[in-house]
Amino acid sequence: MALPFFYKEDIQASLAPIVLDEDTSKHIVQVLRMQNGEPLQLTNGRGDLFTCEITDNNRKRCSVKILQTSNLKGQSSNITIAISLIKNSSRFEWFLEKATELGVSEIVPLICERTEKTAFKAERMKSILVSAMLQSQQCWLPVLHEPTKFNALVHSSAQQQKFIAHCMDDAKRSLTDLNNESLSSKVILIGPEGDFTPGEIELALQNNFSGVSLGETRLRTETAGIAAAALFRLV
Repeated sequence: MALPFFYKEDIQASLAPIVLDEDTSKHIVQVLRMQNGEPLQLTNGRGDLFTCEITDNNRKRCSVKILQTSNLKGQSSNITIAISLIKNSSRFEWFLEKATELGVSEIVPLICERTEKTAFKAERMKSILVSAMLQSQQCWLPVLHEPTKFNALVHSSAQQQKFIAHCMDDAKRSLTDLNNESLSSKVILIGPEGDFTPGEIELALQNNFSGVSLGETRLRTETAGIAAAALFRLV
């Protein structure tokens, strides 16, 4: 049976006791009713896994000591999904959760010409990523960037493969056909409701993005983001 698994961002391998935050402590002591001497695992979201033992089951400041440290390799490819913010926050949060489960490396909220909502609650979004990482038993937390304007991202992207998924009838190929397994860094742009504008698509193509299709049907923004993440992971 898997050990209880928790996140602490600033954890460092140390002989000194590690004090957990109040929410984590409450869950360990009051919900799970764990006692001194019982084992659990912690991650810092950067690939490190710490097997620990409870030394003080205080419900507000639970302390643990590290018994064993290991570093888990991340995915072979660094996958960035740059996706427009959307009106329905719950749908965007659903995307964040599922993208984390699929092992996406970085997420960039995009502000495009047709993006209707630009509000972004960073702390809430990060908490969703953390919960999804722990639920899926991973030790790598996706990097969540601040909202970025489309033009700025297009001009600054330095990944080895760059894609833009759009709905226009221009010549484009399936993502699975163009995705090169041997290249380790990739980014795909996912547009808002109403798609990218023709000008945005042209700008991306001029900056070495390849136009791609994610299938035969037209997808919602958040569904397209998940489809892209899944297609990247299938190869």
